[in-house]
Amino acid sequence: MKKGKPELSIIITSYKNPELLKLCLESIQKNVKKLDYEIIVVDSSTEEPTHDLFREGFKNVHFISNKKNKGFGGLVNQGLNVAKGEFLFIINADIIVKDDVILKLLVFIKNNEDVGIVAPKLINFDNSVQQSCFRFYSPLTILYRRTILGKMSFAKKPLSRFLMKSEQKSKKPFSADWVMGSAMMTKRTIVDKVGPYDKRYFMYFEDVDWCRRFWEQGFKVIYNPHVRVFHYHGRASASKNAFSSILFNKYTRAHIVSSLKYFIKFISRGNPHEQVNKKIEKTTNESGK
Repeated sequence: MKKGKPELSIIITSYKNPELLKLCLESIQKNVKKLDYEIIVVDSSTEEPTHDLFREGFKNVHFISNKKNKGFGGLVNQGLNVAKGEFLFIINADIIVKDDVILKLLVFIKNNEDVGIVAPKLINFDNSVQQSCFRFYSPLTILYRRTILGKMSFAKKPLSRFLMKSEQKSKKPFSADWVMGSAMMTKRTIVDKVGPYDKRYFMYFEDVDWCRRFWEQGFKVIYNPHVRVFHYHGRASASKNAFSSILFNKYTRAHIVSSLKYFIKFISRGNPHEQVNKKIEKTTNESGK
């Protein structure tokens, strides 16, 4: 890392897991060699072991601690406020990078001016693929994914569409309605136009909302299967019994509350991804006349 204004800011959001955070930082320092970058770690409900991590090492990392839980979007916004880079790579502390994956994402977004966000493929540590690109939610999507109705034959097609199963057969980068916020690269100039994460979400739907607003500003959200990062991911809101989960699982309740906020916000708007595609198609047809 060099002094002065870096080309890339790597923003890492963290919450009570200094062991994984240490592995994440080490993977970046080991594998990012050719870039001028800074690292910003933003931590919620910071505990002594995390403070110790930065007392003992990682002196060049900009560490921001918080006594209270700021929520994912709150942490990202804190990182955005201090980041100096022209490009921004936002990741969770449970992401491990290998080889030149960050460079590949940076080259891709540099070479595609209409791209606002590019996200890598997320891989489990057993090398299986995580689902991390999606169509926009509908109320039915929530219902199917959280109840036994999702097992019914009539739910298979809309769930397959939501999970973009057909698109994921492609080996080329493709546009998605939204990508998981665990790892995404974007540009400072575009973020300044779109704005930060919406403060109304404390947990869940922050990334859905943000990607939607990128599309509304005319910038594409791209999933790039050529670039892979490892992600230690646990679905805290998952449950086999939807009704008991609503009663007893705070993460499920948070997911449902955030979904209501999301639907209320965007209920009167169309699908911006489809609107952008129609504009591109219209421009292509007119230029071909």
